[in-house]
Amino acid sequence: MRSHLCNRCGSCVGLSSGSVVFADKTGAYRPEITGPVNDARADLLWEACPGKEFSFPVYRQKFYPDAPFFHEFIGPYHRIGIGYATDFSTRSKGASGGIISAILIWLLEKKMIEGAVVLGMSESEPWLTQAFIATTREEILAAAQSKYIISSVNDILPEMEAFEGRLAYVGLPGQIQSIRKLQSINHPSVKNIRYIFGPFYGNTLHFSSINSFLRTYGEKDYRQITKLYFRYGEWPGNMRVEMKSGRVIELKKFHANYLIPFHILRNSLYCTDLTNEFTDISGGDAWAPVYEERGKGFSMVISRSTVGDKILGQMIREGALSFEPIGEQEAITMHSHGYDFKKRGGFIRIRFRKWLGKPVPDFGYTIQGFAFSRIVMELIISSLFILMGTRLSRWMVEQFPPAFIGGIFERTRNIWKKSTHTIKRSKLQEQ
Repeated sequence: MRSHLCNRCGSCVGLSSGSVVFADKTGAYRPEITGPVNDARADLLWEACPGKEFSFPVYRQKFYPDAPFFHEFIGPYHRIGIGYATDFSTRSKGASGGIISAILIWLLEKKMIEGAVVLGMSESEPWLTQAFIATTREEILAAAQSKYIISSVNDILPEMEAFEGRLAYVGLPGQIQSIRKLQSINHPSVKNIRYIFGPFYGNTLHFSSINSFLRTYGEKDYRQITKLYFRYGEWPGNMRVEMKSGRVIELKKFHANYLIPFHILRNSLYCTDLTNEFTDISGGDAWAPVYEERGKGFSMVISRSTVGDKILGQMIREGALSFEPIGEQEAITMHSHGYDFKKRGGFIRIRFRKWLGKPVPDFGYTIQGFAFSRIVMELIISSLFILMGTRLSRWMVEQFPPAFIGGIFERTRNIWKKSTHTIKRSKLQEQ
């Protein structure tokens, strides 16, 4: 709970019967023990925690024994393609192609589920995320788009257990890993889940990113926020904050990425799952010039389980989704930066942490054999994360207009990507 291994999935809170809570959601957002926890309960919380241990090989075999394809970076899968929701309103409300929203709506309308566990923004505290069970198309669309601050979907496990009907579940890799652990022990809190979906995952930011963003615009009180969006408008979208005063603040998504190195949740650096490998279907932005230039939103879609592939196939046949298959190599190339950051950088950072004598997660496998230049590059990156995460660095960046800093960040990132292109892509396909 107090280490960088906690990903704030929320399972310990949801399973604790009120003895564990998130007491400071605008601060460290750590679970805190506030009541008695007997041995049986403690054992359950320990078993459900994905931060310390989650064996990829074991759970791959358990949940995807029939997957026809496998790649160490992509995980098990049936097919990969580029797609989007054919319903324009669904597509336009999504972070990219509206794929996950479209799937949930389709399942609901086909009466294959009665509800969907999704992540929205709190009505009472609109600056915070809040998980809930959506039972209508409107509620599903209200929860569309990515949220880049800490979320704890699994703190509603009691509501999921009490729900009368079948559920689809949407979550980030750490949250889903905990769900899979609970399914493996047949825990009643997950008995209603029939399907699991999730977005690709790069990183999560502390709430301090919102405070910092507001301060650069002269706003000092986050409680004046009435609406908070991270991917507002046409793809790839803008970060947008609406205030009680009527003021609206917007910044291009790629420029808002300047907040990442200053406010990243450290656990993000030790997560090695880019494409949400333990879902039935996962999806994320199709980052390639041919799609980015068109706008509107395109997603890479990966069907992983047999049931997930069946859903995808039927939706394609019915015209609910547009889908063009792509090969494994194209998929890896499209997200080469992310795969390198997660599958290579993640394991190198875990190695650094182990060298320092700190606890590390056990994923049941490792990726090794990195070039010395790649290890040096990761040492530079990790040092920058430590430096930029200091109070002084955060204060300094707040003295400049976000559009200015964002522009510099985007140009610097592009230069960095080009200069390290060979190091990052070296033997990426063969890994």
